[in-house]
Amino acid sequence: MPKKNSRANRYLFASDFDRTLSFNDTGEVLGELYGVTNFREKVAELAEENFVQQGAELAYLLVHDPDFKGIRREHLIEAGKGARLKHNVERLPDLLNGISEDHDFVFYVISAAPREVVESALEGIIAPERIFGTEFDYAEDGTIVDVKHTTAGYGKVAVLDRLRDEWNTSRSRIIYVGDGSSDIHVMLHVDRLEGLTIAVSENQYLRQVARRIVLSDDALAVVVPILEEIFGWDRPKIQTHLESEGFLVREWEKLQTDTLVLRPTNLASADAEDEDEPAVTARPGAEGGKTG
Repeated sequence: MPKKNSRANRYLFASDFDRTLSFNDTGEVLGELYGVTNFREKVAELAEENFVQQGAELAYLLVHDPDFKGIRREHLIEAGKGARLKHNVERLPDLLNGISEDHDFVFYVISAAPREVVESALEGIIAPERIFGTEFDYAEDGTIVDVKHTTAGYGKVAVLDRLRDEWNTSRSRIIYVGDGSSDIHVMLHVDRLEGLTIAVSENQYLRQVARRIVLSDDALAVVVPILEEIFGWDRPKIQTHLESEGFLVREWEKLQTDTLVLRPTNLASADAEDEDEPAVTARPGAEGGKTG
């Protein structure tokens, strides 16, 4: 029998947290607990000003925004316990490592969310040492006073590279799962290493970067592109395997989206067109898009 955990068959699996393993942003959860109703507007304003690195907006607000003043470590832990996780997150690590005795998936979470939130939300699912998140300096009463370290943007790349060195993982045996613009840097990095990038949202920027896009409210959905891309399984074999694990695939739709901007061939007419004219998006018909 081939040796399990062999270095040649070890994959480094890293996932974002907010809206990837959970349904909501941590800032929204904290806002509900703390009475801040305009968190999304605050983030949009910071993004428009390019004032902080994408993904680090919450860390900035927790330190500098008066509406979040007074938040303590205990509030972060409470927010984690109140986070709505996607279905079957607790099954994901075991399901990955149950695919084949020849393959080993080392599971990590790399998120810009406060580490206390992620650890609290994933307690009993992912060991704390497998979680990387934003860390703060605290006053004696537990109040946040400054950012010690944030894993946003290129910070995720640095963590992933360090883990790859620690596990001595082949450059192509990396899987990263994310949902938003703050994952672009790390996905581009994984793509360059010829690893597998999976987006769990139709973010307009990730669509151009991620190798695969999977939309589902179940965390186990990301196993499907892994089975296809890494193991070369076809649809019937994937469905049979998932059913053996207790999951019936009720819907599985593959869609291709073509985004086009059409201009008149006549240059004079083209000059008269509004440059901000929206793109035309075409999807295949039901007979072409529905595959099972």
